[in-house]
Amino acid sequence: MTQEIPMHRPDTTPGKTALILGASGKFGRNAAQAFADRGWQIRRFDRKRDDLMLAAQGVDVIVNGWNPPSYNLWEKELLPAHQSVARAARASGATVIIPGNVYNFGPDAPRGWSETTPHLATNPLGRLRIAAEQGYRDAQVQTIVLRAGDFWDTARSQNWFDLFIAKKAHRGVMSYPGDLDTPHAWAFLPDLARAAVLLAERRETLTRFEDVPFPGYTLTGRALADAMGQVLDRPVRARRMSWLPLQLARPFMPMLKGVFEMRYLWGLPHHLDGSKLARLCPDFVPTPMDQALARAMQPFAPEALRGRPAPA
Repeated sequence: MTQEIPMHRPDTTPGKTALILGASGKFGRNAAQAFADRGWQIRRFDRKRDDLMLAAQGVDVIVNGWNPPSYNLWEKELLPAHQSVARAARASGATVIIPGNVYNFGPDAPRGWSETTPHLATNPLGRLRIAAEQGYRDAQVQTIVLRAGDFWDTARSQNWFDLFIAKKAHRGVMSYPGDLDTPHAWAFLPDLARAAVLLAERRETLTRFEDVPFPGYTLTGRALADAMGQVLDRPVRARRMSWLPLQLARPFMPMLKGVFEMRYLWGLPHHLDGSKLARLCPDFVPTPMDQALARAMQPFAPEALRGRPAPA
């Protein structure tokens, strides 16, 4: 059975029940916390025990934090998972919230990515993301795609920031996968989740399908190294990461095909236009970048950050 978790506040207002899919994952974990903090009743879905059609009955919002664990599983698992969510939402009348990404745009899309930027991706992973979102349009369920770039989390999440960029920053070195002077979009997951809640609470004023870019922080590799240095109170030297070890491992690790497929994003200047989010959620206040970065770096540099003022 789906498990109800305690709310942080005793607000049981009708119309505030969220089913969280992937609640132990990156976005899902942060979303469960953010919705609970706003007084929502939270249901965590257990894929081993629960039936999605039954679990979705009586909920107002389905937060789809599901994602195949590695790129090589996307072709087989991505679209069926989204299709099952769309069917459950159509049957229950719930609004679906998806953490979208920037794969849809492709390298030829006009810069300054917004809700009106055409989705021009022709590579397999980009086309799968486009098809997944189109499935919700076709199912005619209310859907909010909150679209962000790469992310910072407050726990180890096995992503680029964890595995490469922040790993040795406390020793004064940052290994960066792309050009050091190319702007790159980042989102702080607790902020992304808070924005999702605000959009959910405005769902009755939204259209059937909303594409909402999340601006987050746009930084070059050098600027990110400087910001890390400010957080750690020591210089952090940025250097280009060598892709050779990954290239050598590629024949033995199928998921690396997707990693190389999306490598272009590290050399493509990009940012997300936050105008629509500001219009829909004028009360959203992002975490100051230094505070977000300090929280994101805490799992990798606890000794270096110990004794420093806690971020607000």
